[in-house]
Amino acid sequence: MLEQILTGQFLAYIGAAIAFLVAGLGSSKGVGLAGQTGAGVLSEDPSKFGSVMLLQALPSTQAIYGFVIAFLIIGKINDAMTLQEGLRLFAAGLPMGIVGLVSAIYQGKVAASGIQMIAKHPESVGSAITLALMVEMFAILALIVSILMIG
Repeated sequence: MLEQILTGQFLAYIGAAIAFLVAGLGSSKGVGLAGQTGAGVLSEDPSKFGSVMLLQALPSTQAIYGFVIAFLIIGKINDAMTLQEGLRLFAAGLPMGIVGLVSAIYQGKVAASGIQMIAKHPESVGSAITLALMVEMFAILALIVSILMIG
């Protein structure tokens, strides 16, 4: 029974799901954290909407990267896929899913702090964005690793 369920195709689909769903959960959390802070800042000064929205959106990129990896994995799935090939694609989804989850949450926290910074010093929006983008580097590295693993 387990042999019928545990196929290469099944493992590959699980890898694709992990890449997108786990990174997407992180993005949701990160965007939510930044949005909560942004709402507080905008209640005091609605003119900062553009800067706040930009910082709030930054953690959403991990979900986009997870989608790209899921799309690439699904594109490799075929009827003749072996268990070993499916396991390889399953493993390829893990870096993007796991690193995407963690980096999006931390990027949301940094973005929230950046939003607080621009509430007091509106001219520091460039610094706030730069700080949040530093966390993005880890998601980009995970994206590259997952792409290399897909082959």
